[in-house]
Amino acid sequence: MTAYAIAHLRDVDVNAEIVDYIKLIDETLVPFGGRFLIHGVTPEVMEEPWEGDLVVIAFPDIDAARNWYVSPGYQAILPLRTRNSRSAALIIDGVPDDYRATDFLAKLG
Repeated sequence: MTAYAIAHLRDVDVNAEIVDYIKLIDETLVPFGGRFLIHGVTPEVMEEPWEGDLVVIAFPDIDAARNWYVSPGYQAILPLRTRNSRSAALIIDGVPDDYRATDFLAKLG
């Protein structure tokens, strides 16, 4: 099942370190099958205020996403982002292709 790495970036200081981070991150994704789904676009806000940027990267499964995040390649460039932005990052499983909202009710038991 597809899993996602999601980052909510705020107050990004676009400086030489951020430019290096952007230039290097693609290489870190390759061994784990990661690919950007959302990056560098301004959202059309429909409800509530929104601050910052959203980045979504898809991976083949949750293990690939976790392994990418802790990989030496990504960990080496991570401080370039964290020193130059306020951000929250998470890894989350997706849902199967045939998922329906009512499937959530089964979890409630």
